[in-house]
Amino acid sequence: MIGITKLLTNSRNYGDKLRYSEGARGRIHGTHLNHGPVVVWNVTRTCNLNCIHCYSNSENKKYENELTSEEAMKMIDELAEFSVPVLLLSGGEPLIRPDILDLAEYAIQKGIRVTFSTNGTLIDKETAKRIKEIGVGYVGISFDGIDEKHDEFRRTKGSFKKALQGLRNLVEVNQRVGLRFTINKHNYLQLHQIFDFIEKENINRACFYHLGYSGRGSQMMKDDLTHEETRDAVDIIVERTLDFHRRGLDKEILTVDNHADGVYLYLKMKDQNPDQAAYILEMLQRNGGNRSGIAIANIDWKGDVHADQFTMNHTFGNVRDTHFGDIWTKAEHPILQGLKNRKPLLKGRCASCQWLEICNGNFRSRAEAATGDFWESDPACYLTDEEIGLK
Repeated sequence: MIGITKLLTNSRNYGDKLRYSEGARGRIHGTHLNHGPVVVWNVTRTCNLNCIHCYSNSENKKYENELTSEEAMKMIDELAEFSVPVLLLSGGEPLIRPDILDLAEYAIQKGIRVTFSTNGTLIDKETAKRIKEIGVGYVGISFDGIDEKHDEFRRTKGSFKKALQGLRNLVEVNQRVGLRFTINKHNYLQLHQIFDFIEKENINRACFYHLGYSGRGSQMMKDDLTHEETRDAVDIIVERTLDFHRRGLDKEILTVDNHADGVYLYLKMKDQNPDQAAYILEMLQRNGGNRSGIAIANIDWKGDVHADQFTMNHTFGNVRDTHFGDIWTKAEHPILQGLKNRKPLLKGRCASCQWLEICNGNFRSRAEAATGDFWESDPACYLTDEEIGLK
């Protein structure tokens, strides 16, 4: 994640201590000193929608072999023992799982910050109230456009209205909420409308995701933005973030899954505001770039452990039979070991890039999907050869 608001305005947000603390850089098993990774747990594969970019290939059907409540509680105990700071509950659709709020409350009682990634359609007033009462830190709701554009992307008529009502139910009980938007050719021209929507609906936070090529998303490579379109999209995000700040609106804006954004932001500000550019560079150096397999981990519905939710084709162990901390620190899988010290393994433009220390090779699952080689260059890096020092 690139904290656009943080880097442009020196704001302070919960995630900053995970991404930009002095103890973040150089860790190989967690976010910062004496902490494990942020864990994304896909609590179920079942989903009531059928989105075209779904990385887990979820459908509205029952899947076998998902972790039981007892197995999930044992896993949460292990995450707490390993000092995991955040457990992000995802799916499928996490709120389909009947015991999920009980499990969320259990994790919170163990000292883990719990967040949700949901399509929002199942959040009625009672659910919103319970989420707030148990102490959930943040609920991210996916919106991939306004009105029909969202429904088209989610392949379910009426899903925008249901998600909007779920969002409003959370805002009504003063629950911290966020918008999650996956940028692609189908929707990036609505970015200004999305920012207007964020303001109108009193949304606290927004994460703009670059497209990941996994699950059904692997069929959307042709629908990814061109490099020039990506630069335009990031320019809009920067412009609107600064506009929020100038008008005193407390909104946290982030981009996700493309660490070229950090370099682009630094280069953009270098001429406009050298002092701010120096701050941006310092924060990026503290962070060290992509940290899948280091500060980000994924546990799927079966209990299999992966580097992140986009690399489920590489499994390092299963929490049913091995303590999560042992998997994360001791598994000898070449992908996990490689990610913890990836620079010597990178190829192509990534291997020669002058910004490797603050990007760390960008998004490996996208490189593998596009080229067949996990260590090749990420094709979504939109920096020019001149900008990365090849000319």
